[in-house]
Amino acid sequence: MHRRPMVLGNWKMNGDMVRNEALLAAVLEQAAPVLSSGQVDAGVAVPSPYLFQVAVRCKGRGLEWGAQDVSGEASGAFTGETSVGMLKDFDTHFSLVGHSERRARHGETDQVVNNKAKALVIADLTAVVCVGEDLQEREAGLAQSKVCGQVQAAISGCSGNDLRRIVIAYEPIWAIGTGRQASPADAQAMHAAIRLAVSEVDPAAAAEIRILYGGSLSAATAGAMFSQPDIDGGLVGGASLDAAGFTSILVEARSRAQRLSQLNI
Repeated sequence: MHRRPMVLGNWKMNGDMVRNEALLAAVLEQAAPVLSSGQVDAGVAVPSPYLFQVAVRCKGRGLEWGAQDVSGEASGAFTGETSVGMLKDFDTHFSLVGHSERRARHGETDQVVNNKAKALVIADLTAVVCVGEDLQEREAGLAQSKVCGQVQAAISGCSGNDLRRIVIAYEPIWAIGTGRQASPADAQAMHAAIRLAVSEVDPAAAAEIRILYGGSLSAATAGAMFSQPDIDGGLVGGASLDAAGFTSILVEARSRAQRLSQLNI
């Protein structure tokens, strides 16, 4: 099955109106051949105050836009939170949920992540569920059990159709922003384990669900990662703030799509 590669940039808490405009202009120009090819799904997760700016700038240009977080509640006395309905007002395509920084800094539990993912799916938006282990868990041999447990908790109560609106992003916590990275073989092993965990809920959906690698992904390492059978693209942090670097990762994703097409996978 040919799963179309996906590359999403996560700007985190970076940017301003002027810098956003310059970055988007450069990405839309440099990556235009990839964005117009229809071979890669590409997008950026931006701070919520800039959703309108990015929506206006990117509409019809092949670059989707999403949020970095969303509330699991529809409305009400939840000061500082953003509902799925508000995201839809900006034609938002997706939202990250469960990023390790949210889990660590805001105490988000697996149940909170599950509520957010289901709220997005019900609203017909894509939930990009972030999972990952810390260095202590990896060194203790607990990485796969930790990550697959997060995956199964996040998709609990989801049907096969729901799963088709979910993307999994594996980000080893020890690699985020550190310059360290899992080897392609180690990343592939985790992605295969994640797909197996999803298959326990719905085998057909597991074959279709896209699993992205994140954690210091760069233009220099994307090619090796994207050559792995179960790595369907990337969630890109710091490199997404550099137009040339982000474009290079998109080009590697298109190369993966072309290889799969030639193999009729």
